[in-house]
Amino acid sequence: MAVTVTAAQVNELRNLTGAGLMDCKKALTEANGDIQAAIDYLRKKGAKVAELRAGRAAAEGVVIAKTSSDNKKGVAVYLSCETDFVAKNEEFVKLANSIAEVALAKGVNTAAEVLDLDLNGTKISAIMLEKVSAIGELITVSAFESVTGEGVVAYNHMGNKIGVLVALNKPLNDAVSTIGKDVAMQIAAMNPIAVDASGVPAETLEREKAVAREKATAAGKPANILDKIAEGAANTYVKENTLLTQAFVKDGSKTVQQVLGAAESGLTVTAFKRVERGSTSK
Repeated sequence: MAVTVTAAQVNELRNLTGAGLMDCKKALTEANGDIQAAIDYLRKKGAKVAELRAGRAAAEGVVIAKTSSDNKKGVAVYLSCETDFVAKNEEFVKLANSIAEVALAKGVNTAAEVLDLDLNGTKISAIMLEKVSAIGELITVSAFESVTGEGVVAYNHMGNKIGVLVALNKPLNDAVSTIGKDVAMQIAAMNPIAVDASGVPAETLEREKAVAREKATAAGKPANILDKIAEGAANTYVKENTLLTQAFVKDGSKTVQQVLGAAESGLTVTAFKRVERGSTSK
């Protein structure tokens, strides 16, 4: 029976070997989904890169966040490599910026789509393989995110180790841009899981409730108040881990939503993306 090869498997093999997407898919198909067998298949087919890269991780690199000229769309690209030495190379950073610019212009939505774009007449996936051969490290687009909104702010944090995109419900002006950057810095530092409670997965809340019940039971709390304790724990989790209800890092007496409203009436965040060095996306 033929094995269905998933995008996640293709991405894993690509990260391990530096081989092209189609080559990785074919290798996995031939190997019935077995990663090691697929690596061996690539080696046998003359993919020298596979032998060089097998077992090595590309966890360094740079994250570039950019917005369109009208500030209505933003992208964040993580161009990964294996060493900090390569990540700090001026040409490597320039390449990451160029990839972000073409991804922004073409309106793509995934890392795979980015790799399929043309940059100066050459597919980005081919450029990645050329860089692997020239530099001797696995280089690829490991993560990509995009957002749209009435106003989008991009923020690059800690020497391009983290890129943040914040979509707002109002066009940018000086006040909105300033608070937008502050909120992006908050996201970089605090890593919220969602904009508000509506974005928190139900299973996450159930897990928090279960933990709270177990702790309360162990502490000898009466059974008739366990549900109340669990609900309280879930509410606290949401307050601390969703962006709009988090305490603002620059003034802990206010929430993020309160400082947004103070900057401009009715201002709020509609979406955000946070891409960190070492992350991956489908």
